[in-house]
Amino acid sequence: MIDFAREMALAAGQLIRERFVARAFETELKDDRSVVTATDREAEEIMRRMISTHYPSHGVIGEEFGSHRTDAEYVWTLDPIDGTISFVAGIPLFGTLIGLLERGKPVLGVINQPISGEMVIGTADGTTMNGAVARCRAVEGLSKATLLTTDPNLIDRHADIERFEELRGRVAMTRTWGDCYGYLMVASGRADIMCDPIMNKWDSIPLIPIIRGAGGVITDWKGDDPVDGTSIVSAAPNLHAEVISILN
Repeated sequence: MIDFAREMALAAGQLIRERFVARAFETELKDDRSVVTATDREAEEIMRRMISTHYPSHGVIGEEFGSHRTDAEYVWTLDPIDGTISFVAGIPLFGTLIGLLERGKPVLGVINQPISGEMVIGTADGTTMNGAVARCRAVEGLSKATLLTTDPNLIDRHADIERFEELRGRVAMTRTWGDCYGYLMVASGRADIMCDPIMNKWDSIPLIPIIRGAGGVITDWKGDDPVDGTSIVSAAPNLHAEVISILN
């Protein structure tokens, strides 16, 4: 299934790359006011067709076309373009997210950035980027750490912005290199903390095996199990508990 997930990511990525380079898309607003393009939908359709062909007994939870057979032993989660705002702006800080649940447990995660050609795959056996071992980096403490988040306005709406500002004041640098690319950076040792106060299953499930496989710690905003949570905090092991303490 690892090879199959890679094939899905590459198939969706080919379409996404073509549209990104050609600037060939129109945007719409969904009911939740999030941005969507036809490319989002077509990329998810590609992956859903592949699943129905190769694994017809599996379930799917997708951002664009909802859920199917969520009580199956294996359930795929699909976010064809995580970071659509970056995609339409021509900024390559987006990616395709693919996750796999086995009896409700995240066992496989993929982040594919089709413009830079970076693909991270995480399992219980570890995390790789383009086939090489990927690990969270060792950082001495918060004062040396790089903190990432997708949008501080979301923290203001869904969490305690004053607590986040306290954390921001404790780290070396804060950037909004966000959406799934921020988690790719943590898993590959280029940043140390990535947090989002509001997440859906298709956003969060793939990240769990990726961050854990890279030696990091991932929970929800309160420090609890992220599988059924609606937020994510991921960090290097020696930083995570302190980050959770500050945020709460």
